[in-house]
Amino acid sequence: MQGRIHSLESFGTVDGPGTRFVVFVQGCPMRCAYCHNPDTWPMDGGTLMEPEEIFEQYRRNKPFYKSGGITVTGGEPLMQVDFLIDLFTIAKKENVHTCIDTSGIAYKPQNTEWIKKLDYLMTLTDLVMLDIKHIDPVKHQELTSQPNDGILAFAAYLNEKHVDMWIRHVVVPGITDDDKYLFELGYFIGQFDNLKAIDVLPYHTMGEAKYEKLGMTYKLAGVPAMDKNKVIDKKQVILDGIKKRRNL
Repeated sequence: MQGRIHSLESFGTVDGPGTRFVVFVQGCPMRCAYCHNPDTWPMDGGTLMEPEEIFEQYRRNKPFYKSGGITVTGGEPLMQVDFLIDLFTIAKKENVHTCIDTSGIAYKPQNTEWIKKLDYLMTLTDLVMLDIKHIDPVKHQELTSQPNDGILAFAAYLNEKHVDMWIRHVVVPGITDDDKYLFELGYFIGQFDNLKAIDVLPYHTMGEAKYEKLGMTYKLAGVPAMDKNKVIDKKQVILDGIKKRRNL
């Protein structure tokens, strides 16, 4: 199955463990206010590529990926499950670590045919990096234009399937930086035994110029970048929530 691809990156260092070959897929239903890749949103954009064609580019630099592997991000990868299955089938035949970086928005448990495919994909997946935007349903809708019930259910699904999970969360001043909220986030994710790491990312304004170039309105105009030093404290609040959930 061909994939609709936005771009490829040969040496990613923030997309999972080690140095990684990163596949950016095209298409995403989310409209995150701080998204720095709005050009990945259209479902009909990008370039159609074969899984083998993509993996051949991985092989060219394979020695550099000994401690890493291949990560598919986006866009929203789970919008293209058939492509992921074919790509990861090739990867596992060559003993390559596989990772999906997803918002979880595509998770539809009522779609039994899709779930069967997802179940199989998870047998080929070593790690899922789940980017939780907000755990409050109203604020999540405001921030992304989409509901979050399926996303939170997807986290539980990953735990049920024993798939290693990293949580990613962007700290935005005035939106996701409140300590009470971050503690609640930690308390929520603390229930999952498959949680292996947390990436707390400071909001930045580097994507604003891209919106101007595309003639799009940047919803967070005027919101300052998050102080990177403060993010350390914010992560600790999340960790405190996890400890509370686990009675540590």
